[in-house]
Amino acid sequence: MSDTPTSPLGRASAAQPSAAPTTGLLTDLYQLTMAQGYHQHGMAEQEAVFHLFFRTLPFQGGYAVCAGLESALEELAAFRFDAEDIDYLASLNAASGKPLFSASFLDYLRTLRFSCDVDAMPEGTACFPHEPLLRVRGPLAQAQLVETLLLNSINFQTLVATKASRIASAAGDAPVLEFGLRRAQGPDGGLSASRAAYIGGCAATSNVLAGRRFGIPVRGTHAHSWVMCFESELSAFERYAESMPDNCVFLVDTYDTLQGVEHAIQVGLDLKRKGHQMLGIRLDSGDLKTLSIEARKRLDAAGLGDAVIVASDDLDEYRLAALRASGAQISVWGVGTRLVTAFDQPALGGVYKLAALRPNPSAEWQFKLKLSEVPIKTSIAGVLDVARFELDGQVCLDLLYDSSLSEAPKSSRERVSPWSGTRLHSEQRLDPPASATWRSLLEPALRGGERVSPPERLSTIRERTFAELKQLPLSARQHGNTATPVAVGMEAELQRMNQRLKVDAIAKQSRR
Repeated sequence: MSDTPTSPLGRASAAQPSAAPTTGLLTDLYQLTMAQGYHQHGMAEQEAVFHLFFRTLPFQGGYAVCAGLESALEELAAFRFDAEDIDYLASLNAASGKPLFSASFLDYLRTLRFSCDVDAMPEGTACFPHEPLLRVRGPLAQAQLVETLLLNSINFQTLVATKASRIASAAGDAPVLEFGLRRAQGPDGGLSASRAAYIGGCAATSNVLAGRRFGIPVRGTHAHSWVMCFESELSAFERYAESMPDNCVFLVDTYDTLQGVEHAIQVGLDLKRKGHQMLGIRLDSGDLKTLSIEARKRLDAAGLGDAVIVASDDLDEYRLAALRASGAQISVWGVGTRLVTAFDQPALGGVYKLAALRPNPSAEWQFKLKLSEVPIKTSIAGVLDVARFELDGQVCLDLLYDSSLSEAPKSSRERVSPWSGTRLHSEQRLDPPASATWRSLLEPALRGGERVSPPERLSTIRERTFAELKQLPLSARQHGNTATPVAVGMEAELQRMNQRLKVDAIAKQSRR
């Protein structure tokens, strides 16, 4: 395997022209209209804090796997507006027919470069609702303009990485191969999905471009069309073995599956006599349980016990788990459509909310929250971080705290211990065990728009996913509505501050 650092999605590689496309226009129009307003009213350089988070766990599960950060950082590195971008924006008109953007604002954009601080959960971290996966701190206009870019990178990859981790968990020790490129939402979606699926636990991909760009192992042999091009199935297997004697996994269900198994055995034995090894067979349709059991018997009886049985055919974690429980003799799983499209929940629903604002770094923060009649949609104000508490190697509690008020746990000089809090959107009190250790989940990624450290290897991120999931309680790793997520709460001081802001905001609204 080539174990190279991750590289940007859709960007030129070292073997291609080095000029990278700009990403200033990778945004929604209203980000630009707001940025012009900030610029016009002298607010563009005010210091702001935004958080990216999601409100509900995907797939009725008990956790999510954070992914997409490296892709987002690469896009931020290319954040600027070139001459053609400016010309395009200058061509846009308002409803009146007048230019939508002022000459002054366009001049501002010409020299704009991303200079914010970004702190983020490392990719592969297990995460939960309302926790900031990423925090942006810097000039208001910049932090606003990158909202869409960040959500685009992190929402989808977090969703697919989570789905992949669920499928890999259901597979147990058997490897899962990602076969979804042909069903993905376009080339960029296919690359993003392959990357995220590997982070989540897939062992390899069929996507050759993803293999090259991200160092993911690639796998694949032949399709039904190969078999159909020859006079007989046996002849097709023989010709393939002549061309690729060390890469033979025969697809046996083009015509009659068990007859295909017999043909594969015949060619497999011939390969063995010639000093090669048939890797296995693949089942892509039919009763996978019955066919795999019978195929295993025949392969073993023929002395081909090392040959694996690969199964595909619209698999997901639920069908995969059911097949394993039924006694199916499948040793490798090929998963495509239902993984790369996150078939049962095609969007994560992550959001990006303003949480603090101040006119300059020496001023006091003005904490901001969005109210809603729906409690889950009320945002949390503050310069947030996440403290993860662990006891005996297992995660027991996550608490949000304001890093502008406290960089580390304080002693209990206050009446209420600063590390006790309430469950989000509930009055239930949460207290970490006295002997629990804690760590902050947000780590520096950019300072002043510049990287703090080089990109991580994708294999390192994948290993982090496995380690993180092992630390979760078994109840959080269940599938379906039986899962119980790790409790997430607000540290007491943060909770009191947000409650005061809610009361004040409601009082202001009632006076109007």
